[in-house]
Amino acid sequence: MGAKKWLRGLVALCATAVLGVAMAQTKGPDPAYAKQQDATLQQMKGNLAKSAESKIKFVDVTTCYSCHKDIKEFHLNSKHSNVNCAYCHTGAENHLAKNGKADGINQSIGTRTDHAACATCHQEQFNSFATVNHESGAKIEKATARGVSPLFDKLMAPHGFTREHNEPRSHVFMNLDHLIVDRSYGGRFQLKDWTYITDSKAVLTNMWELVLKDADPANSDQKIFLPGTATAANPVCMNCKSFDNILKWKYMGDPDPRAKWSRVSKPVEFARDVNHALNCYMCHDPHSSAPRVVRDALIQAVVDRGEGTYPYDKAKSEKNPMKKVTFRDGFRAIGLLSKPDSVLMCAQCHVEYNCNPGFEPGAGPNGTDKPVTMADQRTNLFQWSNVFDYNKKMVDKFGNFKDFRHSVSGAALSKIQHPETETFWMSKHEREGVQCKDCHMGKVDKGGKTFTNHQQKSPRFMLKETCVKCHGEMTEQDAKYQIDSIQNYTRGKIAKAEFWLAQLIDTFARARAVGVAPEAIKAAQKHHDDAQTQWEWWTAENSVGFHNPAAARKSLTQSVAESQAGIKVLTDAMAAKTAVPVAAAAPAAPPGPATATK
Repeated sequence: MGAKKWLRGLVALCATAVLGVAMAQTKGPDPAYAKQQDATLQQMKGNLAKSAESKIKFVDVTTCYSCHKDIKEFHLNSKHSNVNCAYCHTGAENHLAKNGKADGINQSIGTRTDHAACATCHQEQFNSFATVNHESGAKIEKATARGVSPLFDKLMAPHGFTREHNEPRSHVFMNLDHLIVDRSYGGRFQLKDWTYITDSKAVLTNMWELVLKDADPANSDQKIFLPGTATAANPVCMNCKSFDNILKWKYMGDPDPRAKWSRVSKPVEFARDVNHALNCYMCHDPHSSAPRVVRDALIQAVVDRGEGTYPYDKAKSEKNPMKKVTFRDGFRAIGLLSKPDSVLMCAQCHVEYNCNPGFEPGAGPNGTDKPVTMADQRTNLFQWSNVFDYNKKMVDKFGNFKDFRHSVSGAALSKIQHPETETFWMSKHEREGVQCKDCHMGKVDKGGKTFTNHQQKSPRFMLKETCVKCHGEMTEQDAKYQIDSIQNYTRGKIAKAEFWLAQLIDTFARARAVGVAPEAIKAAQKHHDDAQTQWEWWTAENSVGFHNPAAARKSLTQSVAESQAGIKVLTDAMAAKTAVPVAAAAPAAPPGPATATK
């Protein structure tokens, strides 16, 4: 077999090893999923013929199969069977010359991680992803009078999120926004000009050259460049923004000679190696088009810990299983889904998770806090719990990991991330089988073809395609009114929870000033911890209660009750501390002569 023929195949199977596909015995996509993609397949063939085939030197996939036998059946039976390896891989000659062996920590074959590789065929999906969602408005901090949490900075002091914590915007900017947010890199990375804040084309083309400037390109140390900033970023939190590192990161981010990056890598160096937000292959297997996930902490929670895809519904988990597939001797893993489930796909990011160092309260010498560094796997952790079980699970399962101590109360607290998935569990919509895509990725008819909108936006901006599609009795005005009603009600409960948490924090200050007993402070801190979790869950979660209105109400009213209980502990202790002891009170006057009566 000539060298040309070898080139014609090796690349596709390499894709399997490096990006991860199912084993040979795994079946292709289910019939419903395949049928849904028929129109896209026809479009794909047309686009390939018109554009890419004239520019790309094809390889013979049978040559690839000769080495990568575990992918042959999976690839041949898939919607991507006509997609040549060369569309996504480069450098086949070098790969062949090295017999497929890696160049140190780098693969000997190139793998494209950009969206344009998929856009060759899936143009409309790409265009929608790259479109700015002007309807949702510009990013705004949550800790403003207009935000969902005006008292956030007081309640979260001194956590890094108090430097800047924004409402979400278009996914295409998620990597950019992480780099420029004031809490991450000390102000190192800045926009070249504010006009780039909406330039999705430049972000997708070459973000580092066209959009960003680095205050110190010759140095990679985390340090403060601008006042009011922090250096809280680390490699784990980048995995929620991009998976450009899919071939350079070992499962769970453990250090490995074969891995360029790990949990303990320098954040600035890691960030500079990331270019693309929300890669297509995070949800779509590039070799088979089958649904999958790649986020390691999610796979660990669902498969390794055996908690299932829906931990509060064993039957549903069994109907929607995830299969863990490892490759490169366990270096990497993916989670193959039995059928498309956007709740699980979105759960790669839209969850509460640990992504930073922390501590175990009082677990160190002489009752000091025991540090938990990035070397600990708990810094890459999906708790996979709802709000009501969260604190207990953290104690029982994860060593009572905490993120920070409050600057006034001294309570050890958690920093909740964006728990949309856990909030959605057991809600009315989830029980009815609704998925994220049904509300946030409506179907679009264009030019006689139907495709899924990948702009991912609120259903309030496409009510006809989402709410009204299922609720035929509603008008679009009715649907918007109901959304607003739920969110307005939840905002009121959030405000009440914030008010009482602020009262609790102020009471801590007064209690410390009068020197109340440490036991009282400790008891009140437990109430603070519980109240904080039950409040912040709903400021971190991005539906303002809509994903689960009943859970929001229950949780936020519990937060109020916990704050009030903590206040009572402290006020009782202060009253006992300042009361005049009975023994020191002035003696009672001796009884006088009997009062004369008439």
